Parts: sequence; C-alpha cells; structure tokens
Amino acid sequence: MDSSAAREPQLLHDIGRRRAWAIWAAALSAYVLAIFHRSSLGVAGLLAADRFDISASQLAAFTVLQLLVYAGLQIPVGVLLDRFGSKRMILAGLALMTAGQLAFAFTDTFAAALAARAVIGAGDAMIFGSVLRLVAVWFLVRQAPMVAQLTGQLGQVGAIVAATPLSVALHALGWTKAFAGFSVAGLVVIVAVALLVKDSPYDEPGREATKLRALARSLRVIWSHPTTRLGMWSHFTSQFGATVFSLLWGFPFLVSGEGLSRGTASGLLMLMTGWIVLAGPVIGRAVTRHPFRRSQIVLGVVAASAVAWAVVLLWPGQAPLWLLVVLVCVIATGGPASMVGFELARTLAPVQAVGRANGLVNIGGFTASLLTMWLIGAVLDLRSPAGPSAYDLGDFRVALSVQYAVWLLGSVQIVRYRRRAIAHMHRHHPDELDAMRGGTPAVHLGFTER
Repeated sequence: MDSSAAREPQLLHDIGRRRAWAIWAAALSAYVLAIFHRSSLGVAGLLAADRFDISASQLAAFTVLQLLVYAGLQIPVGVLLDRFGSKRMILAGLALMTAGQLAFAFTDTFAAALAARAVIGAGDAMIFGSVLRLVAVWFLVRQAPMVAQLTGQLGQVGAIVAATPLSVALHALGWTKAFAGFSVAGLVVIVAVALLVKDSPYDEPGREATKLRALARSLRVIWSHPTTRLGMWSHFTSQFGATVFSLLWGFPFLVSGEGLSRGTASGLLMLMTGWIVLAGPVIGRAVTRHPFRRSQIVLGVVAASAVAWAVVLLWPGQAPLWLLVVLVCVIATGGPASMVGFELARTLAPVQAVGRANGLVNIGGFTASLLTMWLIGAVLDLRSPAGPSAYDLGDFRVALSVQYAVWLLGSVQIVRYRRRAIAHMHRHHPDELDAMRGGTPAVHLGFTER
C-alpha cells in the first residue's frame, strides 16, 4: 500500500477557534437564505393565487412539490456531499436557489412557477446537510451539538425576513421587483462562501470516490446501523408538527377554526419562530450534558406536543388565546428536538459518511410532514367537500387528530431503535457507552460490519 495513502491527515487549522466560527457564519448565511426561499411563498400565497389564477389546491402544490424535491434529493445530495465537500455543494445550492427565485419573479404561468419552486427546493436540499458537515469537522465534540442547534435556530431568521420585509416589499414594489430584488442576496452569499469556507481543517478532506455498486453497499451499511435509524425516526417524530403547522395548516386552523383575526394568527406564527430560537440552546445544552438521554429528550418533547394538542382539541368551544400561545410554543420546540436526530446518527458515522447519514436522517421529518399534510387535507375534504371556505372547528379537530397516528408510529420506532443502539454499543463500544452514561459525548466511532 502507498504510505502516503495510509498516513494520518495533518491538522492545519485550530478546531473550534476563530476560523471555525468565520466559516460557520458564512455557511449559516446560506442556510438563512435557504429558509427565506423556503418560506417566501407563505406571505405571498394570496398574491400568487391572483397572479397565476390558481385554486387553493394548486397553491398548496407549490409547497408540496418543493418539499418533495427537498426530501427526494437528500440521499443523492448526501452522496455528493461526501464526494465533493461542503463548499461546492453550498455554492451549487445557492446558484440553484438564486436562479429559481429569479425565474419565479418573472414568470406569469403556473407551470413555469411550479418548475421554479422545484429548482428552489433542489438548491435548498444542498444547504443544511453541508453546513452540518462543516460543524462536524470544524468544532470540538462538546461544541458541535450546541453549534448544530444554533445553526437550526438562527436559520429561522430567514423565516422572519420572509414574514415581514418581503411582505412589505411585495406590497410596495410588486411581485417581480420584490422577488428579483431579494434573489440578489444569493449573489452576495455566494461571494462570502467562496472566499471564507474551507471544507476541512485537515490537509485532506477525507472524501470518498466510490463506484455505484460500492456506493449502494455503503448506503446499506449506514442504514443498517441502529444509530442511523434512531436518528431518522427521532427526526421523523419531532419535526413534522412544526412544519405542518407553519407551512400549511396552522394559519387556516387559527383563522377558520379558532376564529382569530389574520393579524393575530400571523403573530402566533411569528411567535413560533422566536420560540425556536430560544428553545434551541436549551435543547443543545441538554443534549451535550446528557448524551445517553438524547432520544429520551426527543420523546419528552413529542409527549408535550401530544398533550398540548389534546388540551386544545378537547377544549369546549374555541380555545382561549393564552392556550394557543402555549400550543405554538410547544409545537415549535419540536424543531430543535429534531436536530437531535443528526447527533444520534453522528455517534457511529465516520466523518467520510456524515453527508449520507445526515441525508437519511433528514428524509424522516420531511416524509412525516408530507404524509401528515396529505392526511389532514384528505380528512378535511371528506368532512367538508365544499372546500376551505366551509371548514369549521369540528372539521379541524378531526383532521388534526391524525397527528397522533404519526406520533405513535415514530415513538414506537424510537423506543425500538434506542434499545438496539444501546445493545450495539454494548457489544462493540462498551467503554464509549459507559462514558456517554457519565455525560461524555461520543461521535464518529465507526461502523462495524454485520
């Protein structure tokens, strides 16, 4: 064997120091922009319906298609990420999102607009996993969980920009100028990423160039290990509640079901975003201090969401505002909890496989979101064939109850794979398992063949 291929990579830059934070900040700006593009249609829904002369179901197709593309590309993106590194993937994602948003700004046909949103979804799919990979290699083991949480939560600034400045710009400048103007931000972020981001602090990034058969085998190995599946089911179970509520069904439920004004309903959705930013560091600190209890923390958040929804759905008549405030805050906590899924997968995944492992985990939450969105819509259609204008509180109570089936499925799988993960680590990594019980996190331990 060539001795140069066998040598250990040399550390060129300090991990977790000033350069790491600069790289993270540049990559984070790309993720903020991705969240902005993902959320931008939320405030432009009525204008989009008028511009493209479309129905409510066609309007919903924008969000569904964008999420389908995002979820469907997670494994291919994970493979490309492990092969080409974070910097190239972020730049490619930014280019796609910028092009898609520009096309969305200038088109006036539904088909072309739908294609533009699909391009945005493809670009969005390349960003988050790439940023998490940078966190994994540039920060210390004890820093990484908190930085990952900060990434997820500070990314929500993009949703705030979509909710307020974009809304003002749309009314002041019109559709084309507003969307085209905000798309220019992509060019600025592309320059920042190109100048500041470096894939690894080592002299070689540890990328893999594998043939198709070996690639398929590597995916089977990654998926076969219980920590990967535990991470995926944790993401599946905790993430969908906030996504479904904020992107599609929350606003109609609050306005048509609970009788709130549009302004109050918008305020509650804004509160969700703010609460995510506050809850993220708390979850991150808990995960860092109690690595053995990570999946149990997820189950606790899921249980709190189920209880909060039960109180609201069983409340006689429309729920008081204070209870709805509690509800949206509890729902929002599912966002930070879903980030724990990536930490769980990182336990065994070597650095060279982080992209693929994160891709498998990320599929979970968005699959659950799409499934739940569809189930809620199907129940509403069955109960009220007249359409959205006829939905009432009773319809929403029945439809939103389908979340319990998704929570139950996910929770059973979390418990199942938690037991398998503990048994696996007891056989192959007993010392690291004892260290985790004592509060010391363990990551990148490596997969074992079966």
